[in-house]
Amino acid sequence: MIELLRNRRSIRKFTSEQIDRASIAILTEAALRAPSSRGKNPWEFILVDDPQAIFGLSKAKQHGSEFLINAPLAIVVCADSTISDVWIEDCSIAAIIIQLTAQSLGLGSCWVQIRSRAHDNEKSAEDFVQGLLGLPEHIKVESVIGIGHPDEKKNPVSADKLQYEKLKSNHW
Repeated sequence: MIELLRNRRSIRKFTSEQIDRASIAILTEAALRAPSSRGKNPWEFILVDDPQAIFGLSKAKQHGSEFLINAPLAIVVCADSTISDVWIEDCSIAAIIIQLTAQSLGLGSCWVQIRSRAHDNEKSAEDFVQGLLGLPEHIKVESVIGIGHPDEKKNPVSADKLQYEKLKSNHW
């Protein structure tokens, strides 16, 4: 696990190679194994591999989602907000598990924040994604994870760059 954490970086450039079905099956199993508060599992996942739908997702925000256009797979991480009051936390846990699983498979990934972000001056990114993918009102969108074979190499963050000053012992 520590090696996955040391080497995982946000990858926004992907090759044109498609992700094989076995890897997609592992990614989906990992998502469905994500823990959730009180075991309520409010999360829902939409696997998007249709190029037109991915193009639409790449337009979800004015900045930060455009890299999705070259991702062969996008996983929309959302939840039924009527099931749990901590759906945001549950989706966040599931999203990082998806990303770490992608890393373990030799794939790159990057999180696109959707919740509480703007699509434009009149519409939220969440409303845009809900409309694009036909989500009902009570299904809230946390993020979109773009996944693919990396077409860029980023060095791990070195240990001397870690923010050890953020660690406290027993009290502030």
